[in-house]
Amino acid sequence: MSISNTLKTMMFASVAVVGFAGAVATNGYGDFLSTDAGNGAVKKAKEQPKSYIVQGKGSETLKTAVTSVGGSISREFPIINAVSAVLTPSQAEVIAQLDDVRIQDDRSVATMSAGNGQNKKFIIDNYISTQTGADQLHELGITGLGVTVAVLDSGTIMAGQHGFNLLVDSEGYWRVPAKYDAIKSRRTWWLNDDKNGHGSHVSGIIASSLKADNGKFNGIAPDVYLLSVKAFDKNGQSSYSKVLDGLNWIYHNRETYRIRVLNLSLGADVQSNYWDDPINQAIMKLWEAGIVVVTSAGNSGHEDMSITVPGNNPYIITVGAITDSYTPFDYSDDRVTTFSSTGPTVEGFVKPEVVAYGGHIAAKVDNRYAFGQFFESETGLGYQEVSGTSQASAVVSGIAALMLQYNPYLSPDDVKCRIMASAKMAHDESGKMKFSPFEQGHGMVNAYAAVASNKTGCANRGLDIQADLAGTAHFMGPVTKTTGGEFAILVGDKLVTEGHQWGDSSMLAEGHQWGDSGIFAEGHQWGDSGIFSEGHQWGDSGILAEGHQWGDSGIFAEGHQWGDSGIFAEGHQWGDSGMFAEAWNNRDLFSEVADSVVTPSDLAIQDEDGEEPVQEWETTERSAPVAPPLN
Repeated sequence: MSISNTLKTMMFASVAVVGFAGAVATNGYGDFLSTDAGNGAVKKAKEQPKSYIVQGKGSETLKTAVTSVGGSISREFPIINAVSAVLTPSQAEVIAQLDDVRIQDDRSVATMSAGNGQNKKFIIDNYISTQTGADQLHELGITGLGVTVAVLDSGTIMAGQHGFNLLVDSEGYWRVPAKYDAIKSRRTWWLNDDKNGHGSHVSGIIASSLKADNGKFNGIAPDVYLLSVKAFDKNGQSSYSKVLDGLNWIYHNRETYRIRVLNLSLGADVQSNYWDDPINQAIMKLWEAGIVVVTSAGNSGHEDMSITVPGNNPYIITVGAITDSYTPFDYSDDRVTTFSSTGPTVEGFVKPEVVAYGGHIAAKVDNRYAFGQFFESETGLGYQEVSGTSQASAVVSGIAALMLQYNPYLSPDDVKCRIMASAKMAHDESGKMKFSPFEQGHGMVNAYAAVASNKTGCANRGLDIQADLAGTAHFMGPVTKTTGGEFAILVGDKLVTEGHQWGDSSMLAEGHQWGDSGIFAEGHQWGDSGIFSEGHQWGDSGILAEGHQWGDSGIFAEGHQWGDSGIFAEGHQWGDSGMFAEAWNNRDLFSEVADSVVTPSDLAIQDEDGEEPVQEWETTERSAPVAPPLN
């Protein structure tokens, strides 16, 4: 799970003044210790140094705070005025008493794939470009050309038979402006730096330039500039400090590489309000700076309030997963997957915003790597088949890139609005919602409809990201919980509960989308309406939430198989997409121009072993064809 049961009973709570829990001993890594060895052993274990995230008003203040107690600074994160520091618990406790300084555990973060692709089926193409309508855009020359997408994950494999399709675009031109290793805090030149496979798979869904036998691209946006940031190890594990290192680098290099989209197929347990979480703070800075951030909802299954960090951030686009039940062009049996996490958030926001295909998604990756968790599909053609909200997030990141090629002047709020407004909810034959808004959000995404949409002003209404970042105001969504334990959504001036069938006439006007035309108030200043109770503690009584390690004791439900025993009835339709005219714009991103196309034989295999190659990379500037107005 992503939020403790105790926390859920204290729904929509605000964080109280932080303090330390002194009664429970841990080993410094979240594991509870036996006291059989005596108090001396416990005390020694409690004093074992570990990593913390420390925030304050300035770098010198933070350095002084850490060094004055005998600690050491590991990394600096100017994006949120923070550092990571190695401290003993007693040193951390001293820092926690300082004014204007916040400190918390450097917690674990994990990639978001469920089931690890173990349910193999005979597949040759993932069909995603056709299922989402992206193939229609490709035919019009809308392929993501000129848009830089950053993927913060486990790295990428870009050399070899299949990794090559991430290195070059559909015309064979080099399209990777840079790679960064957030584990080592430095720029890297390895073409192959992914020892897990997750990052390569996610990147393939977004950007693979490979064409299937039917002429369809394997990726949603095959001509984007692809920027890879490695923050996860061979086991798909990372930490707040490593993720923050990567986010900080992206923020400070956003103009150099013209980064417009960031995919974060990752998650961590929710242990605070969204505005107090360091990763969420960094992401809000990126959103404010003009970067569309897309993230996975989480793989905790259909447990209420199981959305993970950063999916609980109200500003960004959080994506849940659906499956096509192995019938890629029969939409009647599509359903929300068994593993896709469910909203709302603790602050009362409807999450996820949308759902996308995330079941048994195939992408070409180099099979010289075993990837541990990921198994090759039965075709033997180098496709790796993986399930998870990670994969669904990648689909939407690709769609965002297509939108920004078509209209590069869209703001992140505009992109979010159009993706939501063009999505279609699943309904049964009677017209009722097949899944709750906390499972499917606004519904299934459609790339063509999102690019064609001219909708504005329907995302993040009532929110103020600058005030949120400054700490002068924070916000809550339209969801609350009744005394009877039901969720209720504020619809106009009415509270509609789960007891009603979602989608009845008292709740949704015909043809309206979530957040459309004032039907849903998306944000209120925290505490304004009195609907939410404040002042509750988050989980344990201290600032450090211990004992929540990724992969331990069912925190994440792994191994769900597609087509599980009819949990959802079939027969629902995802609806049709309305199309709107939109003006065409084009933008060139980089001045560096490669002289010719690149072929696999031009490259030595570069694995992350031995001496690192030293070279400068040049991307190729290409002009996109003028696409006609969509209708």
